Amino acid sequence: MHTTPDSFANATGHRPESVDVSAYEASRVFNREAICNLSLADQLLFEWFGKGPHVEARYACVHHAFEQYAAAQPDAIAVQHLGNRITYGELNHQANRLAATLVSHGVSTGDAVALFLQRSISMVIGILAVLKAGAAYVPQDAGVAPQTQLRHIIDVTSAKVILTLGRLKHLVPVPDGHVCIAIDEYVDEPAADNLDIAAPLSVATDVNADNRCFILFTSGTTGVPNGVQVTHRNVSNILLTEPGSLGMRPGVKVAQMLNIGFDMAAWEILGSLANGATLVIRGEGFAQVAREVDVIISTPSILATLDADQCRTVKVVAVAGEPCPKPLADKWAAFCAFHNSCGPTETTIVNTVQRYDPSAGRLTIGTPTPNNTVYILDEHRKPCAIGEVGEMWAGGDCVTAGYLHNARLTTERYAADPFLGNGRLMFRTRDLGRWTPDGELEHLGRVDDQVKIRGFRVELDSVSAVLESVPSCTHAVALKLDSRNLAAFVCPRSVDTHVARQMVAAALPYYCTPSLIVAMDAFPLTSRGKVDKRVLLNLALERLEEQQRQASPVEESLLCEVRA
Repeated sequence: MHTTPDSFANATGHRPESVDVSAYEASRVFNREAICNLSLADQLLFEWFGKGPHVEARYACVHHAFEQYAAAQPDAIAVQHLGNRITYGELNHQANRLAATLVSHGVSTGDAVALFLQRSISMVIGILAVLKAGAAYVPQDAGVAPQTQLRHIIDVTSAKVILTLGRLKHLVPVPDGHVCIAIDEYVDEPAADNLDIAAPLSVATDVNADNRCFILFTSGTTGVPNGVQVTHRNVSNILLTEPGSLGMRPGVKVAQMLNIGFDMAAWEILGSLANGATLVIRGEGFAQVAREVDVIISTPSILATLDADQCRTVKVVAVAGEPCPKPLADKWAAFCAFHNSCGPTETTIVNTVQRYDPSAGRLTIGTPTPNNTVYILDEHRKPCAIGEVGEMWAGGDCVTAGYLHNARLTTERYAADPFLGNGRLMFRTRDLGRWTPDGELEHLGRVDDQVKIRGFRVELDSVSAVLESVPSCTHAVALKLDSRNLAAFVCPRSVDTHVARQMVAAALPYYCTPSLIVAMDAFPLTSRGKVDKRVLLNLALERLEEQQRQASPVEESLLCEVRA
């Protein structure tokens, strides 16, 4: 598919023949040689669509934005959790105390400090203290992460100081020569005069935009977690510009619902504090905090567990982390600003956002966020024409600093950006997508979600999309069982699986029809709030085995044929 004169006019407001080519050449940002395989019209749109606006973040380092609000509104509530509150002034004071202690233990600019704890006000104190000391924080939920993973993270980050909570100390491995501080116990101790400071630290905090802000560990394909190094430039670029700031400002309450080890938790925590809002940390469940706040940042799977009718005071919702079902977006967008977003950890939380308009009828992942770029490329890393499906690569200020001590994987996933040049890098997201005629990105699944069934290529997201159009279905997941069969899961339990199978058979080729469709009240979730596909796959295999055991000889023969 190539850009036509009409589609070009619809996208730009100009006919191709009326474009001032010399003016375009003078303002061009993308390197000409990198897009020369495209027609002139597609070259224009490849850059026009693929380049986010240029916007300067207010601060180079995100904690400096927090300090500004601590000075301007010291009595405003910064964080609340289970009835406890801390003001901006007190939070800044406690973070400064702890930062000074970290420095006294040898922490300096460029180091890493492990945060092995759980959601609490102490967690927020710890995050800010690490940043003030010039270091990067390395977050893990100590109640979920196995000790083998915590030991691996301590080793690979060379973190010499570990911050935790008193009740979790028994879960935290502390190698010889390392220091472990329980933040809640530390805060309760009387402060020594030389550490009891209120002004921002000036010792060993010569932090700049290229220093690391945090290191997040993603699940590795070999079973060993990989540490993604996220810089202050990366973080400030998304949290201190629109739309990433999500209207967070003084007087606005922001929910903190997500696992601290998940990159979107930084969107909640740092986004709230860097914009002067109040962070409301949840207790055991999600529902209570969702009813109290103005802004919710969530995965679609967690959002689907909430009763939207009980959350009518919510003004802004942003989802990311997995594809969002359109019925879910329609439900929430009916009464609040709904942002559908996309971006792996390696591109700093999200790098594309759509403010969804239900009346427009099309749910996409939007457009590049400020100072970022998105390229749709073919298997040879050449630009695809507008409308053609390709793999999404991300460029600009969102691109993180690579994997910690894993040069091989960094080389595989990060590459020199031929479009921006000047030593910039781009990241291979492994997401499939294409540009719509009006310049929004359609997410078409993962490269690794394209599976072969009976020799045919099947896009699992296409099957899920049809299932989500079944009456009363709010969420669907399709999985590959084996080389011949798919399984699918739908929510809620009331969905008619017979009708669901018929609708897939009517809409897609025969090999896309799942051999098994299971209706459930809710999907199992990972600790990061995404659908746990491993649990679903095991459940599908158990269901088939159970059907085979209970089947008559003739039915058993048919089931064996299905699985053959």
